[in-house]
Amino acid sequence: MRQRPFQQVDVFTATPYRGNPLAVVLDGAGLCTEAMQQFTNWTNLSEATFVLPPTPEGAAAGADYRVRIFCPGRELPFAGHPTLGSCHAWLATGGQPRVPGRIVQECGVGLVALRQDGERLAFAAPPLILSGPLDEDEVQRIARGLGVARADIVHHAWCDNGPHWRGVMLRSAKQVLALQPDAAVLAGLDVGVVGASDAAGIAFEVRAFFPGNHGLAEDPVTGSLNAALAQWLIGAGLAPTRYVASQGTALGRAGRVYVEQDGAQIWIGGHSVTCMAGEVCL
Repeated sequence: MRQRPFQQVDVFTATPYRGNPLAVVLDGAGLCTEAMQQFTNWTNLSEATFVLPPTPEGAAAGADYRVRIFCPGRELPFAGHPTLGSCHAWLATGGQPRVPGRIVQECGVGLVALRQDGERLAFAAPPLILSGPLDEDEVQRIARGLGVARADIVHHAWCDNGPHWRGVMLRSAKQVLALQPDAAVLAGLDVGVVGASDAAGIAFEVRAFFPGNHGLAEDPVTGSLNAALAQWLIGAGLAPTRYVASQGTALGRAGRVYVEQDGAQIWIGGHSVTCMAGEVCL
């Protein structure tokens, strides 16, 4: 074991402790997968990342650094808030991208482009693996699990960009915030719920439900889900090409996700703030 630089970053917020936390080990060299997984489980956070030099292939393709992303129990090929949080920590500790204002991250899905938007970072939304409407029997199951009438789900679609999100739109943000989902009915499903908001500067309220260690879990702010929702909603004409989504309100957080379509590419951005910095023995 040795001391390694470490940060705990709050993502999708400019106010500490109001977003989604992430553990970032800034020198993962020499750590085996088992050690990375063990540390991730110990943090009791939704994700931890380990920053490494790019592979020779990644470096040749333009990668500035490589990151391995873990959640309790498994490694992830890609996740949104770990991407933004890891990049924030890398830059904050002296990382220098090859192209100023543009960063290329290597991870399990390959290369992910990021850009600096003033004080925010944004990542290029990865393409959807599966899109199109959900099966009707699955929509009815989701309605039962959310405790709403089937007619209250006004739109629905596959939003699979790695995580197998199923997206449903309810009639309003108020209805989204009132949800008390049934873990037994939704067991095994990753469900993203969105509703139009009338709050100033906020287009949508979002909630993310997924199977957890003790039944159904809710994520405070979810980059992958918002990336997939944006591709669905903008593509279907249900959202403007630039908007802000709120997530985490039901958990006492105040996450803000900035969505912008630039040509054919959708960018998912947010602020990040370092809450803890030091060293970890690994």
